[in-house]
Amino acid sequence: MTTIRRFCCNDLLRFTSVNLDHLTETFNMSFYMTYLARWPDYFHVAEGPGHRIMGYIMGKVEGQGESWHGHVTAVTVSPEYRRQQLAKKLMNLLEDISDKIDKAYFVDLFVRASNTPAIKMYEKLGYVIYRRVLRYYSGEEDGLDMRKALSRDVEKKSMIPLKRPVTPDELEYD
Repeated sequence: MTTIRRFCCNDLLRFTSVNLDHLTETFNMSFYMTYLARWPDYFHVAEGPGHRIMGYIMGKVEGQGESWHGHVTAVTVSPEYRRQQLAKKLMNLLEDISDKIDKAYFVDLFVRASNTPAIKMYEKLGYVIYRRVLRYYSGEEDGLDMRKALSRDVEKKSMIPLKRPVTPDELEYD
């Protein structure tokens, strides 16, 4: 049986095996701690029998005005637990928090342009490619900024794709 619960400090010492996937971005401990302290509602773990960590999602809420949105910083599921809808459940949880609690207009995420399985999964979840970010990953690989409109964005303006690619220095950060 799988339990989805809030991520806690002790999980930082237990989730290394999930991060071994080459497509998973890993960060330093202070980065994870910042998210845990500032956006605890956006940091969850899927835990299996024996308290084994199966996957997690880490995100935040940011922006202003119609750019107020939930952001998926990382979502990953350990290879042996894939194809069980865990990523979908984790994504739905972050979307619900963004929509119902923080009243965000949309949720966005960045994904490697070469990560076709993830792109297809996000598309099945209702995300569209909003824009391509040139050399987003380590200055080498392009990233895709994908978005899904939430209930507050009635006209779905947040999902209208940009016509040209952008560079990382053109991105707006909070």
